[in-house]
Amino acid sequence: MLKFAQMQLRDAAMAEDAVQEALAAALAGERSFAGRAALKTWVFSILRNKIVDLIRLQSRTTNVSALADDEAGMDETFEALFKANAHWRPEARPFGWGNPEDTLRQERFWEVFEICLNHLPEKTARVFMMREFLEFETDEVCRKLNLTISNCNVILHRARNGLRRCLESNWFSSGEKPC
Repeated sequence: MLKFAQMQLRDAAMAEDAVQEALAAALAGERSFAGRAALKTWVFSILRNKIVDLIRLQSRTTNVSALADDEAGMDETFEALFKANAHWRPEARPFGWGNPEDTLRQERFWEVFEICLNHLPEKTARVFMMREFLEFETDEVCRKLNLTISNCNVILHRARNGLRRCLESNWFSSGEKPC
């Protein structure tokens, strides 16, 4: 999560804050988690929305929120998960994680995907992530990165081809998945 946030925000402290805010929001809104997706996917989508908000805010204002330090709110959120006797509250208790082999396979795929993404040129990876993961419209990506639409489409095409070739040779072609 942190690497993804750093790639998009280009600021380590802001990326850490975004991840922390996403995790805090997940804890605060855990009752709204319906289980239609994996918990990891749900938390990642919260992070994605936080990053989109920060990118949009950066284009309009100067960010001074990094100067604030509000750990007390996080402590209160964490403490709310437990009863006074330090046991989980029934409604806050963790639920089953599903099949560990499927989870491991999915984690390994995303590790290979991240390696492939890191082998792309930095600008290419950023355009791809903004368009495909953060779901910015193409014209919004172009405005934020000062690109023409045709240049953006070429960059996206190159990113997709580069990722396809990398994933074909490092994930899909072998029966044994890389560690």
